[in-house]
Amino acid sequence: QVRLVESGGGLVQAGGSLRLSCAASGRTFPTYVMGWFRQAPGEEREFVAAITWSGSTLYADSVKGRFTISKDNAKNTVALQMNSLKPEDTAVYYCAIDLLRSTISTMQGAYDSWGQGTQVTVSS
Repeated sequence: QVRLVESGGGLVQAGGSLRLSCAASGRTFPTYVMGWFRQAPGEEREFVAAITWSGSTLYADSVKGRFTISKDNAKNTVALQMNSLKPEDTAVYYCAIDLLRSTISTMQGAYDSWGQGTQVTVSS
């Protein structure tokens, strides 16, 4: 069992920045994919970004060039730096981990454990 805890959400004006962090604890996992998803009110949860244990990354088109995902293997943490935020980025952001694959999936069902979510609100 892996426990994921997110932090760093909040309220920011359009054009501003936020940094989300996700700490993983529990069983050891030499290979993994860690990802960020988000869910806006009335919308389905969508893929935002992910990173493999070896450092490969994938971004949704809507955040490419504005968001950066990074990791610290030694600390089992992953971060999402969000710049140039837009009101449409407002959502609950969830951290997730895929312990079975070494390549990135954008499908929710590929991920084994999820964090509780952190709210990001971007005002116009």
